[in-house]
Amino acid sequence: MIETTTTVPAASANDFVVQDDTSAGIARARDTARAFADSLEPALPTETAQTLVLLVSELTTNALRHGGGRYTMGLDAAPDTVHISVSDASPSAPRVRAPDLRGGTGGCGWHMIRRLACGVAVTRGPGEGKTVHVHLPR
Repeated sequence: MIETTTTVPAASANDFVVQDDTSAGIARARDTARAFADSLEPALPTETAQTLVLLVSELTTNALRHGGGRYTMGLDAAPDTVHISVSDASPSAPRVRAPDLRGGTGGCGWHMIRRLACGVAVTRGPGEGKTVHVHLPR
């Protein structure tokens, strides 16, 4: 597989965008989330910054595994919230499933995302795909 991680200039200094189609890109997405958290003024509380990185990891992993193999992740901040968006090519919304604690097939991520975020929404697009939006309080 050809590695195609791209960091795209974003709309403002507080926006970060990553596009990827490789499993190695998950680590780069986490690194981007850390850099984003470090760039914010005022700084995020340590626990919020760690939660941001964890959510980015889960969302991009889910998009890569279940969303068609390519994703675009965006990060931006407002005065009261931090927003993560992850778009992929699959029109199928994430679904709750029973966690597989013995077979290693997952099932915990969507539960965790919904529990840690203060808001989660799934919208159609771009194209035939979907975008998962997650909000964290600052």
